[in-house]
Amino acid sequence: MTMAGAKLIVLAAFDKDDEGNLVPAFDPRQVDTEERAKREARLMADSHAGVVAWSRDADPGLGEYGPPVVLFQAGDVPEMD
Repeated sequence: MTMAGAKLIVLAAFDKDDEGNLVPAFDPRQVDTEERAKREARLMADSHAGVVAWSRDADPGLGEYGPPVVLFQAGDVPEMD
């Protein structure tokens, strides 16, 4: 699978509901650069039960996506598919 050089970079945070289940703190955000994603994730880490920044090679035109690569993770986050 050949990628066109595009990269999908995502930041997500999670909180716990009244039963202790992880719930998204907000819709996952697409971020411009890996460095920005890591910086923002570090800043959010103390405010949420869990935070993760990840990237994957992407060719949205063909619908091809590489495996996710975790850039930063802290706290409780769900398993990534």
